[in-house]
Amino acid sequence: MIDLYFAPTPNGWKAAIMLEETGIEYRPILMRIAEGDQFSPEFLAISPNAKIPAILDHAPAPEWGEDPVTVFESAAILLYLADKTGLFAPSPSDPRARKELMEWLFWQVGNQGPMAGQLSHFRNYAPEGDRDYGFKRYLGEYDRNLGVLESRLAERDYLLGEYSIADMLAFPWAFIAKPLGASLEAFPRVADWRARIKQRPAVQRAIDLHKSEQNRGRHRADNNTVLFNQSAGSLRQRLEGERE
Repeated sequence: MIDLYFAPTPNGWKAAIMLEETGIEYRPILMRIAEGDQFSPEFLAISPNAKIPAILDHAPAPEWGEDPVTVFESAAILLYLADKTGLFAPSPSDPRARKELMEWLFWQVGNQGPMAGQLSHFRNYAPEGDRDYGFKRYLGEYDRNLGVLESRLAERDYLLGEYSIADMLAFPWAFIAKPLGASLEAFPRVADWRARIKQRPAVQRAIDLHKSEQNRGRHRADNNTVLFNQSAGSLRQRLEGERE
């Protein structure tokens, strides 16, 4: 059994998609991030970055020993689950294929994901007067990364040729292009890739997980202090307040 600490966001979907695709038994634990669940001492012991997703594997592979295994960060989770199941990733015994996998995992977490996340922030959360520069900046970066995907998909159906965790990692932020204010019109290969992945039953189940909790554009000023502008000092104060 795996506990999945989850919220219905692009990053949360990544781990849920992999768990649904592999058929591993798991228990989704809803994290209400707008209410600060991610700052609880119990969750920080699993995810010290105070971000979802994270997992707790109660039955790891024998080489991990008997104690449960915790994993935070979406790419690390997907790679851990791929190695656990032998599914959706090249074997470490194939170094060239494994190298390509690592390149696209790192591309997603270092480029597509952060740029899309910032685009979402400036489109949906930034004060009206502070929105334009950041929105234009990150819309350009989001568009640039769509171009990277478009080029990669020119001669293959999926990022590594076959459907893999690289696709699961990159799909969610492409899936929500329209809510981000972007368009896939100039990227027909990306649009086709996204449509094929969206049709997979496991992906549909993951996207529907706790669907009623999705923000759906209800961005409130009163939760911005919880979601944003956290510092090491503010986190310490929050934890000290919970201990009192």
